[in-house]
Amino acid sequence: MECFRGAATIAAGQDPSAGSDRAADGVDDRDRVFRRGIECGEGFIEPAAAVRQEAGEIGLMTHRLGLGSGGGVHHVDGRGWSESGSIGRRSESRSHCLRIPSASNSGSGPLVPDFVAQDRSTMAGSTHHARTGSNRTFRHESRISAPVAELADWHFRQGALDRLLPPWQDVRVIEDAGPMRVGAETVLSVPLGPIRKAWRARIDEAVRGEHFVDVQVSGPFGAWRHEHRFEADVDGDVGASRLIDSIQYRMPLAPFGNVGAGFARKDLEKLFGWRHWRTSNDLRRHLEEGPGRPLLVVVTGASGLIGRQLVAFLRTGGHEVRTLVRREPARDAGEYRWNPEAGSIDASVFDGADAVVHLAGAGIADERWTDERMRVLRESRTKGTTLLAETLAGLDRPPAVLVSASAVGIYGDRPEVVDDSSSLGEGWLAQVAIDWEAAAEPARAAGIRVVHPRIGIVLTPKGGALGKMLLPFRLGAGGRLGTGRQGMSWIGMDDLLGILHRTIVDESLEGPINATAPEPVTQIDFARTLGRVLRRPAVAPLPAFVARALFGRMAEPLLLEGVLAEPSTLEAKGFRFETPQLEGCLRMLLHGVTPPD
Repeated sequence: MECFRGAATIAAGQDPSAGSDRAADGVDDRDRVFRRGIECGEGFIEPAAAVRQEAGEIGLMTHRLGLGSGGGVHHVDGRGWSESGSIGRRSESRSHCLRIPSASNSGSGPLVPDFVAQDRSTMAGSTHHARTGSNRTFRHESRISAPVAELADWHFRQGALDRLLPPWQDVRVIEDAGPMRVGAETVLSVPLGPIRKAWRARIDEAVRGEHFVDVQVSGPFGAWRHEHRFEADVDGDVGASRLIDSIQYRMPLAPFGNVGAGFARKDLEKLFGWRHWRTSNDLRRHLEEGPGRPLLVVVTGASGLIGRQLVAFLRTGGHEVRTLVRREPARDAGEYRWNPEAGSIDASVFDGADAVVHLAGAGIADERWTDERMRVLRESRTKGTTLLAETLAGLDRPPAVLVSASAVGIYGDRPEVVDDSSSLGEGWLAQVAIDWEAAAEPARAAGIRVVHPRIGIVLTPKGGALGKMLLPFRLGAGGRLGTGRQGMSWIGMDDLLGILHRTIVDESLEGPINATAPEPVTQIDFARTLGRVLRRPAVAPLPAFVARALFGRMAEPLLLEGVLAEPSTLEAKGFRFETPQLEGCLRMLLHGVTPPD
């Protein structure tokens, strides 16, 4: 649903009084006016109209105006909501008058704001809540270290929805509206306790570079209207901007639904704090590490856990993405056909391409390892890579770089810490990775820059290893596997996307690099940390013989063996990890607790 296509960043702290209408005696001029009552020609509000002040959760003052049958209220800066819920015209004079619409607005009618907004310069990094009857408002504003045009474009591009869905919620996209346009509808499936509910949202307004509005057509709320606004920085910094999310909503089954309003408020605070953090990080990577121009990137494995997020990350950064798929392609979605088993590929996908990111390969832990499954695991990696490398080598104008995924399993099972230059390991899994990297040799021989990110255990609740661990750990059944001393070289999804982006644009990166966090841990330490984050004991051991009985051949290389891999090349290049510590990464993924800037 497009209501999740909001945004923002880490809240920037600011003096609450800076730039306000506060007089020398410390009293806001607006407060003084409210106490006297306001005469605006269209109506008169006495102090008895229940205008009052209360301290906000972050120390700012919000004004809450009780509404009788007299109607709605406009923001003091003229940029408010009318009775119909549409955005009002922006005032040039920033009048402090409250205009009273002539039509009535009583009961559970249209959504209207019930507070008078602060001057925008006092809202940096702030969250405001207010309510009138069953109608509630939520506003979150942050300063973003990006020009306003970049911030707005990021939200208007395809992929913003995927980047802004919170990892700790099992929200599923049923219908994607595609490019931003008025009237476009998106449908999500959202969890409501043990059941799921469809949320259909429609874009009602969209002014590129300025704002867009989505409304709930049907869904879990009694009503929902979400404005996403992008404004220039109030301090005049052209390299910064302000992201403002304003929501008017009503709980379902009012007034009974109001029982859950406190939970909804806390969920909104967590959601938008996290969304601001992710938006800020994505924009920072694109602006600080980007190539300075839009690229055309071809991606394989685009429907996978990593690929879907990478495509969204690249598209919101302004790059064109084409994907190679095995099914019938949708050319209007940038899809092209290939079949590694048959050795066929539509080579026109590479016309004008700057880079290829090869992520395709059968899921290593999706099924039990039979002889046939192990053949599929090997050939899905080697055949696809060989086909790509040979095709690229034969092009007159090949892409500048092939980023061909690999895995830290290439080092085998060893107790010592390894880096990108360490010797390769032994065993079936290590040999698969060795053959996987070797399959890219034709591209190397043709002079194409080839990078092999040796990816660790990718952490996301959406799937992979962490997704499989969550249920047993939440049930208190997590703990040591075998000895617990085997290494776990992990990487957060956001940092992995940053690494893949860096391999595309940084011409000095070539050959193997460890795509892992700088602090690998042992399995028992991982279990203890996950248990602590989930507030569950992690003391239930799984002996090695039980693991082998339960998981068969995959138990040894996937559960009972491991490696401690460090990203020495990336650290030497100054790569910035957003979640370098395991506990911080897990708290962000599972609870929306964003790490400090």
